[in-house]
Amino acid sequence: MPELNASKRAKLPDSAFAYVDSRGQRRLPINDEGHVRNALSRFNQVKFETEEAKERARKRLLNAAKKYKIVPVGFITGQLQSERELGRSQRDNVVLPTGFVTLMMTDMEGSTALVHQLGVEYGKLIRELRRIIKKIVAGNDGHVVDVRADESFAVFKRPEAALESAVALQLDVGQRLSMRKHDVRLRIGLHSGRPTVSEGNYIGISVHTAARICSAAHGGQIVVSGQARDSFKDQTPDGREFLSLGSHRLRGLPDHLALYQVEAQGLASKFPPLTIGD
Repeated sequence: MPELNASKRAKLPDSAFAYVDSRGQRRLPINDEGHVRNALSRFNQVKFETEEAKERARKRLLNAAKKYKIVPVGFITGQLQSERELGRSQRDNVVLPTGFVTLMMTDMEGSTALVHQLGVEYGKLIRELRRIIKKIVAGNDGHVVDVRADESFAVFKRPEAALESAVALQLDVGQRLSMRKHDVRLRIGLHSGRPTVSEGNYIGISVHTAARICSAAHGGQIVVSGQARDSFKDQTPDGREFLSLGSHRLRGLPDHLALYQVEAQGLASKFPPLTIGD
């Protein structure tokens, strides 16, 4: 990276910096490829005056990265991790439901390919997806417990609310033009059980089971365990059906599970066999 001394720095316009504070102090130079890469690595070390200022600086930096054809995978991951920590702190005072609950796990199929395809736009896509998930889960009296990059974990006291959230999520993502042009496809797994609440999160075999079911599904597919299917009972809304996928032993779990595919108007219905790990 060429040296940027005081004389050279003074000759640069404000547009050559990702952040200019209210006093006119200019930080994070983005005048060439080397300085853009340096700014990406130093972004989290800067103290921004406001969150709005930080967001403006982030957009300027990502636009500069795009100009120099830099795919800032590490930067995007770090920013999403920071948002995850912020979300965790905001949940500290939330009372999560206990006892018998239904867990919903989601993740994005082919996320690594999307990172390379979208570059700096990947972070924007993930934030949009998170907003959709949060809105739908909250609208069905659920709680988003955790998010990790393109994965999410939500819990519901009413099993039928979890089912409706899963269907609504698949339909919403599938119908959005911004999502469809990027071929965003979610895997969703549902399982009912009695996990333990610990430090604002859930632990126990039920959590692992929901995660394994999600991993076994394909993009666009909702797979539920027999326990979740039984918990719906007569509460299942009209137009929701369950196609038996057989009994399977999922990696790391002690027993076989009966698994079902949720079928509803607007959802895809044909998928390859489940992805069952060894």
